[in-house]
Amino acid sequence: MQLRYQYRIYPDGLQRRALAQAFGCARVVWNDCLSDRREAHAAGLPYVTSAELSRRRITRAKRTEERGWLGDVSAVVLQQSLRDLDMAYKNFFDSVKGKRKGPRVSPPRFKSKKDTRQSIRLTTNAFSLRDNGTVYVAKVGNLKVKWSRPLPSPPTSVTVIKDSSGRYFMSFVVDTEPDILPEPDAEVGIDLGLSTFAVLSDGRRISSPKFLRRAEKKLKRLQKALSRKTEGSKNRARARIEIARQHARVADRRRDWHHKESTRIIRDNQAVYVEDLAVSGLGRTRLAKSVYDAGWSSFVNMLEYKAVKHGRYFGKIGRFEPTSQVCSVCGAKDGPKPLHVREWTCKECGTVHDRDENAANNTLAAGRADRLIACRGNVRPGQALADSDETGSNPGRGHVKPGIPTSVGSLRAFSGGSHGPAAE
Repeated sequence: MQLRYQYRIYPDGLQRRALAQAFGCARVVWNDCLSDRREAHAAGLPYVTSAELSRRRITRAKRTEERGWLGDVSAVVLQQSLRDLDMAYKNFFDSVKGKRKGPRVSPPRFKSKKDTRQSIRLTTNAFSLRDNGTVYVAKVGNLKVKWSRPLPSPPTSVTVIKDSSGRYFMSFVVDTEPDILPEPDAEVGIDLGLSTFAVLSDGRRISSPKFLRRAEKKLKRLQKALSRKTEGSKNRARARIEIARQHARVADRRRDWHHKESTRIIRDNQAVYVEDLAVSGLGRTRLAKSVYDAGWSSFVNMLEYKAVKHGRYFGKIGRFEPTSQVCSVCGAKDGPKPLHVREWTCKECGTVHDRDENAANNTLAAGRADRLIACRGNVRPGQALADSDETGSNPGRGHVKPGIPTSVGSLRAFSGGSHGPAAE
């Protein structure tokens, strides 16, 4: 399988300028090639091939006075930018034709130098790992890396990222074998919520840390300070970066906590079942801030790829399963209940249910039923791959059917600081 390992890097002043130039050149090639394809489409001409764009916008452009500075960066950076554009178009066309599951993917858009996130992608002939712990990047130099843990195998590609808070990262793609753990007898269903982050069918409750809510006071103060700064001033730019850093701290804490809890669940259970929640829909309600603060999608994705990595079964039940309406003891359906009803008594058998525990038990039962149906249909897990569109435009995620524990883009392992595999 393929996994991603992300590490923090610390370029010096000259290296930051070289990376900024590489980010800019990759952006220019992307925009030039996208413009050519849009113009050809508007004029009714055939789709411009990648080979033609490579000759026109990379090879010939380097010989011109207008684009001669493209030769100052590695040619791999420019070629990978064109490949990322091809992948963005492929995702868009597949989405239009119905070949790609999940939300509709938008067509590629132009990139701006004002985008807060910049990235370039390199293949093995443009970077190498040194014995002294640095990573050599063509026409940038040896970059200092904070190795939180060693890579399990030589990387096949790397993406250099500058985030909105000004931090630099390297994201390596490595081929590795699954780390199969001993098989326990336990299986668990999980009911995700807001006040309590997760209730497991074995009775365990995971309280919600609410990282964003805890940081709101400081964020409010920083936002007020930003609003008082003059548009376009250096003070405003510094204030924006300070806000971005605070949001990055919140995201890092949430991700670290997600990794620890998801690893504990995967290690303790042979099969894990969750509900396929409509997070994007809930994100348009008055509960949006709390929903995104909980980070359900990220947590479920971690459960998914760790299940594949450690030889566990992962399944999603349908989002319209009435897990909160059905008695988990006798199966009687008692109808919908408002959110303030946390306990209820079954009218058929008289069992007093905790709303969340009952939903977790029903999730476990529904997941087992879906798994049984899938096994009778001879469904077998497929290969899970790391995202290939990390530097692309408008990426989307596919839908995972119950009983199939893998999906393209689900296997992402982060190893920055205490995150990802380092937290296991």
